[in-house]
Order: sequence, then C-alpha cells, then structure tokens
Amino acid sequence: MESRRPSRDLSPAPGRENKLSRKRAHAGGQSASASSGGGDEAEKKVSKFLDRFASIRMPGNRKERPHLLVKNFHPSSAVVPPSISLDVDFYPSKQLSEEEILALFEKMMEDMNLNEDRKAPLRGKDFIIKKEMVMQYISSASKAGSLKSSRQISPQEFIHELKSGAADERLITYLQSLRVSLTSNTVSWVESFGHEGLGLLLDILERLLNGKHQEKIEKKIQHKVVQCLKAFMNNKYGLERIMGEVRSLSLLAKAIDPRQPNMMTDIVKLLSAICIVGDENILENILEAITTSAEERNLERFFPIVEGLYDNSVQLQVSCMQLINALVTSPDDLDFRLHIRNEFMRCGLKEILPQLKCLKNDALDIQLRVFDEHKEGDMIEFSHRLEDIRSEVDDANDVFNMVWNIVKDTGAEGYFLSILQHLLLIRNDYFVRPQYFKIIEECVSQIVLHRSGTDPDFTYRKRLDVDFCHLLDVCISKARTEEYERTALELARKFEEEFTLRQEAQAQLQSKEEKINKLEAELQAFKYQYGSAIVGSDVKLQVPPAPSSVPPSDTGCASLIPPPPPPPPPPPPPPLVGAPPAPPPGFVGGHWSPPSHTLPFGLKPKKEFKPEVTMKRFNWLKIRPHEMSEHCFWIIANENKYEDIDLLYQLQHIFSCQKKTKKDEDLEEKICIKKRIKELKVLDPKVAQNLSIFLGSFRIPYEEMKRMILEIDETQLAETMIQSLVKCMPEQEHLNALTKFKNEYSFLSEPEQFGIVMSSVRSLHPRLSAILFKLQFEEQVNNIRPDMMAVSTACEEIRKSKSFSKLLELVLLIGNYMNAGSRNAKTYGFNLSSLCKLKDTKSADQKTTLLHFLVEVCEKRFPDLLNFIEELQHIDRASKVSTENLEKNLKQIEKQLQQLEKHLATFPPPEDLHDKFVTKMSSFVVSAKEQYKKMSRIHENMEKLCQSLMEYYVIDPKKVSVEELFIDLNNFKTMFMQAAKENMRRKEAEEKQRRVKLAKEKAEQEKLERQQKKKRLLEKKREGDETGVMDSLLEALQSGAAFRDRRKRTPRPKDSEQSLSPPSQRPVLKACNHENQKTQLERSRSHHSINFNLTRAPVAKELSYDAESEISKTVEKEVCSVECNTEKGAESVSSLSKIECVPEVEALLARLRAL
Repeated sequence: MESRRPSRDLSPAPGRENKLSRKRAHAGGQSASASSGGGDEAEKKVSKFLDRFASIRMPGNRKERPHLLVKNFHPSSAVVPPSISLDVDFYPSKQLSEEEILALFEKMMEDMNLNEDRKAPLRGKDFIIKKEMVMQYISSASKAGSLKSSRQISPQEFIHELKSGAADERLITYLQSLRVSLTSNTVSWVESFGHEGLGLLLDILERLLNGKHQEKIEKKIQHKVVQCLKAFMNNKYGLERIMGEVRSLSLLAKAIDPRQPNMMTDIVKLLSAICIVGDENILENILEAITTSAEERNLERFFPIVEGLYDNSVQLQVSCMQLINALVTSPDDLDFRLHIRNEFMRCGLKEILPQLKCLKNDALDIQLRVFDEHKEGDMIEFSHRLEDIRSEVDDANDVFNMVWNIVKDTGAEGYFLSILQHLLLIRNDYFVRPQYFKIIEECVSQIVLHRSGTDPDFTYRKRLDVDFCHLLDVCISKARTEEYERTALELARKFEEEFTLRQEAQAQLQSKEEKINKLEAELQAFKYQYGSAIVGSDVKLQVPPAPSSVPPSDTGCASLIPPPPPPPPPPPPPPLVGAPPAPPPGFVGGHWSPPSHTLPFGLKPKKEFKPEVTMKRFNWLKIRPHEMSEHCFWIIANENKYEDIDLLYQLQHIFSCQKKTKKDEDLEEKICIKKRIKELKVLDPKVAQNLSIFLGSFRIPYEEMKRMILEIDETQLAETMIQSLVKCMPEQEHLNALTKFKNEYSFLSEPEQFGIVMSSVRSLHPRLSAILFKLQFEEQVNNIRPDMMAVSTACEEIRKSKSFSKLLELVLLIGNYMNAGSRNAKTYGFNLSSLCKLKDTKSADQKTTLLHFLVEVCEKRFPDLLNFIEELQHIDRASKVSTENLEKNLKQIEKQLQQLEKHLATFPPPEDLHDKFVTKMSSFVVSAKEQYKKMSRIHENMEKLCQSLMEYYVIDPKKVSVEELFIDLNNFKTMFMQAAKENMRRKEAEEKQRRVKLAKEKAEQEKLERQQKKKRLLEKKREGDETGVMDSLLEALQSGAAFRDRRKRTPRPKDSEQSLSPPSQRPVLKACNHENQKTQLERSRSHHSINFNLTRAPVAKELSYDAESEISKTVEKEVCSVECNTEKGAESVSSLSKIECVPEVEALLARLRAL
C-alpha cells in the first residue's frame, strides 16, 4: 500500500501545470501591459468596483456579509456554456454581445445561489451595471481559478488515501489538507467527497475509538477526523448527511473525553448545533448515543459533559454549557425538560454552577444566563400545572389509588406496605393520633421536598435530622386556639343566658304593659260609672256621658239626651243613559273607580316590560295589592333601582323560550309505614312478666325502692326507672287485692311480693306520675326554651335583614321582566315560598337555572346582597322547630301542674315518717309555675313576632305555617349556597378547558416557530451560498440567540396569578378544606430555605446579544419584532420580575426540585 500511494502529495499535476503555462503564454501581451505602470490603477478600479458591487442589497435588509461575491464565489460551481470562457483576456467587454452578457448574468446569480426574490431587483438594474457586474464576475473567477488550480486535489484522491488504512503522520497531513479542501471548495465538491468519504472518516474514527490503548498520535488523528467532520457539516448537505447517519452521532458521543479538551470542545459544539436544528428524532438519537456511550463506560450518561465543566479550559466550559442548554431546551414536553435538567443537577452541575458564575467570562455568562432563564420559566410553568391539578388530589381515596398504582408490582411495594403497617401501630387516642400523623407528615415532607435538588443518601442509616420547630409552633398555636375556643364557648353560653333573660324580660315587660292597660281601662270605666252614678242618680234611664268638649249640665235630664241623628240624604237621581252606575254608599260626591284599578297605600303602577323574545316564566305565587297591609314589605319594596339594560339583556339571552316542553311530573313513592302495635297492659301473666323484667333490670330491694319513692330521692331515682314502673305497675284494685295475701308473702312470686310491698304506698299511681313530671320538667324546659328563642331570633333576622330585602327586590324585578305579557306580570309582591322555584326555571340551553343566574348576578353586580347568608344564621335551627309541638308541650306542662296542685290539695296526711311527697312537691310546684309563666310569656312574644313577620311579607297563616316558611327559606339558603358552589366548579372547569386549549394552541404555535427558526438557521446562508452553516450555528449558540424565544412564555393572566396566592375568601362560600392545603404548603424548612431568583434579565440587555450576533436578516427582523412586542408588554414583564417567593410558589418549586 505504501508503494502504491502517489508521491505527489499536495503538489499540482504536471498536465495541469502545462495547461496553465500555455494559457499564460497566450495572454502574454495583455498580461505584460497590465503588470506595467497601470497595475496600481487597475487594482484600485477593481477594488472600487467590488465595493460598488457588494453594496447592492435587497431593500430593507441590513448587515449582510461584506464582499459576498468575492468571498463566496468558486469557479467550479459556476456552469458556463462551453462557448463562453471565463478568461477575461479572450472575451473583453467589447467582444461580448448583449445576449451573452445577460446569459452570464443569469449564470452568475445561479452560482450565487440566489432565490427568485433576490434575483428580481438585480434583473431590474440597468444593462451597463449588469455588464460591469458580469465583467467583474469573470475577472474574479479567472483569478480564483489560477490561484487554486495549482493546489487543488480531487475528492477521489482523498478517498483513495483514506482507504489506505494508514495511521501515521502522513494521515494527519492528508486530514489537514482534507479539512482545508472541505472548507474552501464548493458544495458540489463536498457532495462528491461525501458519497464515500464520510463513511471512511467514520470508519477511521470508530477504529480508533475501539482501540484498547490509544497513543498520542491516535488521539491527534481522532481530533483531525472531528475537525474534518466539522468542515464537512459547514453546509446544508453535510449537516443533513451527519444528522441522517445514526452512527455519526453515536461516534461523536463516544468520542467525548474530558482528557482531550480540544477535541471535546469541537464535539460538544457539533452536538449542540445538531440539537438546535434537528427535530425530536434527532434529539432522541443524540440522547440514545450519549446513554449508550456512558453505559459502555459504566458511568452516568451526563457525567462526561459535566466533568468538562471542571476543566480549566474556558472554551470547553462554554461548549459544555452550550450542549447542556441545547439538550435541556430542545424537548417540547415540560416533564422531559425537567427530567433532563435535574439529571444534570444530580451529576454535579449544581455544585459547579456557583464556581462558573465567579469566572466573569462574557461567553460563559451568556450560557449561564440562558440556563437560569429557562429553568425559571419551566419552574413557573410547572407551578401553574400543580396549581391546576391541586384540587384533583384532595380526595384520600383517589390519592391512595394513585400511589398504589405507582408502587404496585415494583420494588417500592413492600416498603409502602410496611409504612401502612406502621401507621396501624399508632396509639388509638383521639387527641394523640393527629399529633403522630402531623409529625410523620412533617418528616415525609422534609425528606421528599429537600432543597438540595438531589436525591438523599439512601445508605445513610443513622439519626435523621428533622426540623420540629415548626411542629412546636403549631402545637403552641393549637393550644392557644383551644383556649380561645373554650373562651368562645363560655362567652356563647353567657350570651345565650343573657339573651334568654332578655327574652323573659321583654315578655314580662309586655305582660306588665298589658296589665297596666287593663287596669287603666278598668279605672276609666270606674270613673265613668262613678260620675254617672252621681249625676244621674234620680234618672232611671242612664245614657252615656256627653263628649268632653261639652261640659255636663245639671239643669235637667233633657240636657243629657243627645240630639237625634240627621235625616238620611235623599236617594240619588236615576242614572242617565250610558252613564256609569251610582257609587256605593260612603262615596257620595267622590269619583269612584272600579276596585281593580285602585292601588292602596300609595302603590304606583308597575312598569310593563316588553322583551324582544318570549321569556320563560317564573311561576311564583302572586300577592294582590288588596291583600297587603299598610306596613308590609311589598309596600316599600323598590325593585326599579336594580334595573339595568345589560342585566335585562343577559336575562333575555339566557332565559329565552325556545321550545315549550312539558315535563312529566314525578310520581311520589308511597311509603308504607308500619305502625307499631302496642301491646295492651293486661293483668295476670302479662303484668307479672313485665314486673319480672323490671325487677330483673334494676335489682333493688323492694323496701329500698319503696323508701326511694316515699322520700323522692332524686340521687337514686332515675327517669327511666320511674317510666318503667309507671308502665308495669298493676292497677290500684289489684294492689288492694294483693294485701289479703300478706300472711302468705313467702309463697308468692316475686311480682306479687313486689305488689304487696308497694300496696302500702298511698296514691301510688298519682305519686309516680308526679315524680316523673318533676324529673322531666327541667329537660322539657331546656328543650322548649331554645326552640322558642331560635324562632324568635329567626323572625327578627328575617325582618331586619337589609340584604335579604334587597335580594327580594332583585327577584321581583327579574320575575316581572320574565313574566311580561303573562297573567303574573306587573306583580307587586310574591310569596316567599316561590324562592325555591327559582331552580325549576331552566335556561334556553338547559345548562343553567334562574337560581344560578341570580347567584352570578349577585356576585358580579351586587355583592352586598350575599350577606343575607350570614344574617340569617338561626333560620336553620328555626326550620326544625314545630310551633304546634311547642304549644302542645306548653299546654301539657300546664295541665300537669294543675293536676299536681289539685292532687296536693286533696292529698291525705302522711302516715309514714319517710313520706316527703307533700313537702318536696309543694316547693317544686312554686318554682315550676314561675318558670312556666316565663316560658308562656316567651311563647306569646314568639307568636307575636311570627304573626308580625307573616303580615310583613303578606303570608296567609291558613295556607302557609311559620314552620313551612322557615323550611322554605332555609331550603332557599341551602340551594343558593349550592348554586354558588356549582357556579364555582363550572367556572373552574371552563377555566381549565380554556387553559388546556390555550396551552395546546401555544404549544402548536411554539412548535411551528421553532421549526421556522430551525429552517431560517439552515437557510440563512442562501444569500451567498450554502456554506458556512455550521459556523453560523456555532455563532448563534455562543451569542445565545439559538436558545432565545424557543418557547415564548406569555404573562400569566390576572386570575391565574391570583391562583398562586393564598386562596381568597369567596363572596358566597367560605374557604372550605383549605386548612389541609395550607398545612401541606407551609413548611418552615422547605420554604424558608429555598431561595429561587425569580427575576428576569433586562430586555434591552438581552436584545443586545442579537445586535452582537451576525445572523441572517430574517432572524434579525424577528428579533426586532420581539423587541417591539417586549416594549409593549414591558409592564407585564416588569410586574413578573417583581414576583416574590410566596410560600405556595416556594413549595411548588420545591416539589419541582424533588423530581
């Protein structure tokens, strides 16, 4: 092989040398004249013409590469007809015809690889300018050809040398020459070499990489091969060939070696460029190549790249950061970007980043800034995602199933089961168990949400340092909260007592006032009677006294007789033909109108609404004006103040009647209630059996039970015992009959023995009933009094609630508008039970109801109306109270007190010293009657409040009871709150769908922009030729322009920004179940130890990198548009830069670090 290798190396071939000499001899005369005194002048003209030619640009473009024609022209790429030579000596300007000049002009533009948009303005130039451009083109081609022809080697010669298999200095020389040829020759030359030469270069690189022992020369050859590949990729053809060869990416990844910093610098630059212009498949191929190479070395796949950052070479550090940024920013999937970034952090990037920032290198600072900006953007996007799905992991069953599906059939399943088993061993104490779980939760959070960004040391089995300061603070806060709760309960109890006393005082005051009025009436009657007796003592016929304005006279009885009444008025004349009938009595001389048009108490006619479309009807119960009283609510109601054009239009749009559909009424299910058949209390075996069961339950000696009953020992007597004894005790006649068998006591059964003992107690049955009443009295009072207070308070709340009154006015306006043109139009009031029918009125699209619409209107337009939920606090308790049962219970207490008084009055003197019935029951009757009087007064006050409320809202007590009114209002309140929750869930679902849609559109737009940018990066060299692609990509990587705007992040909407802040109180619904979320997010160590820099670099400084980078005009134009958009959104950017690390954001970002 050595003997066959040609010995000419880089010297030109002899034939080519002779050809060049003959061409020089043929043009000797002109060459001599040109080289004489006029040489300098010709040189100046050429330079001037080049400047002039290079200044021809497309309109609106700037910063094109200078001297594009001379620098990038290669004569071998030009295709000229055989009849036309490129030698300026043979074809001077005078010998070329116009057609030849135009043909050469077209060939010149083809050789420059100009598209039609670039060709059009050049074709419009003057013919003289075209001629000058063509002559300069021919001259430049001739000079370039004469300089290069002596040193040019064909691609086949390089391929032949690469096939020789040499691995010495001669191969290095050929590779150096090949790199120069690949850089200087045209794309066609590169294509000619690439068909076979690329595979040979990769074979050489693969052979050297697979060698066990690499000498110094072999490492040098590897570097030369990489440089040749870089030169081969410096055009569109070569770049596409490399990206299409999976083996090339695998070998480049395998050649990454921090021990060869120069070669590694070139390799990571090439991989970075391929990442930013390749599609997702290219990124997968690069990652697979890096992974395979690392597995062969038994290393983590990103370890060699991170190890390059520890090298002292700044160029290598910059190149490694370029590759890291390219790998991290290329994926479209957020999870994949987070995964790659965190894998780099685990490989040691986190430790080296602070040291790199201290180097103060401009190129390195650009890459570090790109890394930080993209990391910050991904964290914000990830926090938004967590905010969206946080509500989906609030259910314990869903979370458990999720965790179980994650660990099932994996190595973590056993540990998860062990954790659950340990949780079962927690002491079963109501107060201690939450503390255990709180400590466990804090430990787990500090282990999982660690701030290092790396996984913990799993081999560390010693004591685990956990920060319990936060738990201590929570325990202290909990103790204080419990103390405050006890204080609040005590204050609430005192308030109930004071309120009860207030109600009793009001009842007593009202009773006293009634008594005073009664006494005053009696006194006035006595005065009249006393005065009449003195004045008319001699008169048998007593007449009522004269008015006070006329003083009484004692002249005779005639003065005391009032004058006769005036005669009745004459009858009205007969009506005329066509005249209205005469007015009824009492309207003499007045203008009478039909009663239907008379509005009492100053009511004004209601406005008649005329909607443009037929509205759905609100089926309320109409209250007619003549049913109202002067002081009722509907007289003062003014719904016109809520009238708004937008509100009525929205109401018309939502509740328009599209189709009349008849709804089938639901059939009520008949529930058969089985009545419990009570067994009759009969004598003989049944009574004996009941007594046996009673005696067996309590097991008290008979004489002891007798003593307890006689003494009324409340410490031992239980209510259940007396109740059972009253039910089981035989009748008195049977007890009297048992007294005949006292001598046979020991031969009787236990029930009969018990009957004989109890027969000696006088008036046993009345006594037992009285004792039972005494034991139950306090419980009955405690049950009745709160119910009466709840009803009274609820009546006052409904009557005094301003927000509820305004809400009724708003409903009145909506109902009158919707019922326009129907029999329920122009309504002055409606029954409050109609509020529950708001939910029955569906919208036109059947997706919402009138109640949901009312809630939404209140939240947006009239938020003060929502306060009625807080103002009607006792309505829930009042809705569970039956006024009929209250009245029955009070009458029952009164009846029992009367029976007890009657029984005490006729009770015989006691014969037994232990009998204290009369003594104790007498004192009880006195206190019980006093309490009953108080309750009676409270009940009377309650009835008056209920009656006043019913009159105020014009409710007929015969049709609707107070209990039903409270039930309707409580149901309306519950439905209102439920509708608010449903509106909130619907808005959240709509917002979630909107975010998903926007995210999808944004992802598609970003993907399209990235594809367009990659296309621009590849086609940017087409202004001159297809070469220099790799140089431009590396320049874009170094300036940071390749990473900029890869994913444009629009500012977070206001409502979304608020979602990152702590949950605000809803206007209707209180924040429910947010305490658990706060507990999860408030981590003292996890939050206060993490410090994320959420500030953005200034926009102007960022755009300066674009000014420094010399990229294509299209990219520069895009940057300018970005700058304009950035200036318009400067306010949002500046506001974003001022975001503080609130606890929720810190916790979410901490979860991100845990991946």
